[in-house]
Order: sequence, then C-alpha cells, then structure tokens
Amino acid sequence: MAAEKPKASVEKVTDLALAIAKKYISKEPETVIGVEQKEEEWKVTVEALERKAVPDTQDLLGRYEIRLDKNGELIGWKQMMIRKRSDRMMPPEEEWVVTG
Repeated sequence: MAAEKPKASVEKVTDLALAIAKKYISKEPETVIGVEQKEEEWKVTVEALERKAVPDTQDLLGRYEIRLDKNGELIGWKQMMIRKRSDRMMPPEEEWVVTG
C-alpha cells in the first residue's frame, strides 16, 4: 500500500502558486491576494505584472486563480481580470482574512 503524500501547508501552497505564475503563465508575480482551501483543493489568487508602463501607475496587472490539489499539485489556472495598477480594488466588507 503506497504512503499518502502529506497535505500541503498554506506557506507551501502560496510559494507553489507564485512559482506556477512565473513558469506556466510566464508572468512576474507581484503578490498573493487570496488563499482558500475547500475540501480537497486549494484556490490561490495571484496578481502578476502583465505590462510595465511609465509611470508605473499605468502598469497592467493580471489577476489569476490557481487551483492546486490537497497535496499541492497543479489542477489548473485561469485569468480572472486585468487592471491598471492605479485602479483601486476594494474587497467586499464581508470578506475576512482568517489565520490559524
């Protein structure tokens, strides 16, 4: 009987998502803006630089949703939106950052 792989931690999942953005999406990741674990998978939202501009407030950032299984293996990814760096995005009030 094969040993089951250990489940991925939040730190491992975010590191993997940033590496995936760089390798597979071919974009320079800026930041992880969301991490969510549901049942057997992780959903990580990453913003990546799409196009550098002058001034930098006109840079274009792409928002990507990256899905990983419970062990941190890539399931898939998709682009959710593109925005200018200067466009302020406010999360809905009901969204909370949960730790621990």
